[in-house]
Amino acid sequence: MAFEELKKSLLEVDINVRSYIESNKEYYQLKGFKVLMKGITSLTKLLLVGSVVLLAMLFLSFAAAFGIGQALDNTFYGFLIVGAFFVLVSIILYLLRNKLDKPLLKKFSKYYFDKI
Repeated sequence: MAFEELKKSLLEVDINVRSYIESNKEYYQLKGFKVLMKGITSLTKLLLVGSVVLLAMLFLSFAAAFGIGQALDNTFYGFLIVGAFFVLVSIILYLLRNKLDKPLLKKFSKYYFDKI
């Protein structure tokens, strides 16, 4: 009699453990999907907005180079000044690259660790 109750209890424990494992598996699959989709949508938005901004910067750079060139009566100097400006901005961004780590880690850890 005691063995039957023990066997029944162990069977219930086994069922409960299997149910718990299956629930956790589904939860982590859903959590992984949520994180993946937030990353993909963020990347898509970044690519779309970034490409439009890049095109705008390209045309604005040409306009600025030609405008400066006309003001100085030499188009070469206009393009040289605009190119030097972008080199200066690139150097500044390169020097500040480590300061970007903290905000990026905060933003992506919020997506990864927040509750569903």
